[in-house]
Amino acid sequence: MSTNIHSFVTNTDRATTRINIRVAPVTKKLLKSAAKLRKNSLTDFVLNSSTAAAENVLADQTRFVLPPDKWAAFNAALDAPAKEIPALKDLFTKPLMFKEPACSLGQ
Repeated sequence: MSTNIHSFVTNTDRATTRINIRVAPVTKKLLKSAAKLRKNSLTDFVLNSSTAAAENVLADQTRFVLPPDKWAAFNAALDAPAKEIPALKDLFTKPLMFKEPACSLGQ
């Protein structure tokens, strides 16, 4: 999956917050070697890699991609009339278990 590692950060955003992490010496050596191969500073390499990883995690939770035929079937299912489920209809016709909400947020 192709990601735009800067979708959360625009060119006008300025780095004003610091992130401090401790790593084992072998991990730092690994990161520095990879950064050098990419011709990046260690900071840029870690920031770009971690931003891309974060976007992938979020994309897995918020977006999905389907081939055209599956997309059409998915949309058809969404557009189809709702199927009546007697047990569910029965559930919603019964009196409420609680008369008042268990907690009132914002009051």
